[in-house]
Amino acid sequence: MLTDQEILTKAYSAFNARNIVEVLAVMHADVNWSNGMEGGRVRGHQGVRDYWTRQWNLVDPHVEPRGYSMEEDGSIVVDVHQVVRDLAGNVLLDGMVQHIYHIQDNLILRMDIRK
Repeated sequence: MLTDQEILTKAYSAFNARNIVEVLAVMHADVNWSNGMEGGRVRGHQGVRDYWTRQWNLVDPHVEPRGYSMEEDGSIVVDVHQVVRDLAGNVLLDGMVQHIYHIQDNLILRMDIRK
């Protein structure tokens, strides 16, 4: 069984490799995911797949976890260095953000973004 940090590290690595199948494998079937690009939320594997497919057709995001901590409610906060480039390689955004995860039964159940 993987630790929560190992699950998240695996998810970030798979996201950066554009391996949707591997990321979805560590997500609950009814995952509730923050849509950082368009606003709102997406639900379930198909919602995440559709959102990321749209995103990757417009920009080239790269997210690197820099630190992990636990909140009082049991959620995991990941300090993330985020670099977003346009498809020509120009940097659109380079900064830090926090992702807050709720993990249940070794699967990501929810992700929120704290700026």
